[in-house]
Amino acid sequence: MKKKIVVTGGSGRFGSIIKEVKNSYKIFYPTKKDLDITNIKKIKTYLKKLKPKYVIHLAGLSRPMLQHEKNISRSIQLNIIGTANLVSVCSKLKIKLIYLSTSYVYEGRKGNYKESDPVMPWNNYGWSKLGGECSVQMYKNSLIVRVSMTEMPFVHKNAFANVKINFLYHHEVAKTIFKLINKKGIINLGGKPQTIFNFAKKSNPNVKKAYANKKIFPTNLTMNLTKIKKILNKK
Repeated sequence: MKKKIVVTGGSGRFGSIIKEVKNSYKIFYPTKKDLDITNIKKIKTYLKKLKPKYVIHLAGLSRPMLQHEKNISRSIQLNIIGTANLVSVCSKLKIKLIYLSTSYVYEGRKGNYKESDPVMPWNNYGWSKLGGECSVQMYKNSLIVRVSMTEMPFVHKNAFANVKINFLYHHEVAKTIFKLINKKGIINLGGKPQTIFNFAKKSNPNVKKAYANKKIFPTNLTMNLTKIKKILNKK
């Protein structure tokens, strides 16, 4: 019998990519009506009935980043409280939880951040994802994936030529998630460290150079990928 996975946020940008990946699991993509992460009773009812072995938690508020500054209450409700609700139920039902976080939890000044390095988010989105991480960390049957990803092709007209990051495209991340499903703790997941412009121009030749204001935008968001490389080399 195939093991069951519930994916929250399956209708989102990344969730739609997850659906395209071939795997050996039976996967369920509940709607918000079926599983509302802000309603702990609905979470409990749905998961008790389905009895999945894993929950991959994608639901929440992401881009545009400005919405986390303008609507702090919504950011907190979805990314922090919603995640905490899910952890609470998963811990009671003994369901493995995989939480997709972000490289934005790191300060972004020196780069090459290891999973064990101190975290210091530089914007409200990063803080909201770190808030979610706090509850996940309390539940030992869990995995936090700090990922740096974006759509393909690169959707923006401009890209920073003075900001380094480990971007991967959504489809690359989606394939890797299933290879990590039985891991625990924290894992950085990303691609080759390079400027956003150099990354973007490969899929969008018309992208133009832009330059971030170093006083307000971190210029080295790269993560150390030693751990993920060791894991994938074993596959």
